[in-house]
Amino acid sequence: MDMVQSNLGCISWIFFGALAGWIASLITGRNNRQGCLTNIVVGVIGAFLGGAIYSLLFDSTFTVKWSLPSFVVSVLGAVLLLLVVGLFTRRR
Repeated sequence: MDMVQSNLGCISWIFFGALAGWIASLITGRNNRQGCLTNIVVGVIGAFLGGAIYSLLFDSTFTVKWSLPSFVVSVLGAVLLLLVVGLFTRRR
């Protein structure tokens, strides 16, 4: 069983990832330290991470597509990713 599926093409993934990563960086306060490429990468990885967690919690396949629930799950996954990365990169 696939945990995460996608109905997006390559260009759609770039836009979707950029939006999700940018919103996540605003929520976590890392917007000043991230560029556009980092937002795209964080958003795409966050979409898969959020979809995988959703699939594990609700025992169903999650499909990433242009919809509000899909976008919210992707942003939450990206926020989680930024928080975990922040734990390991925090300066003392």
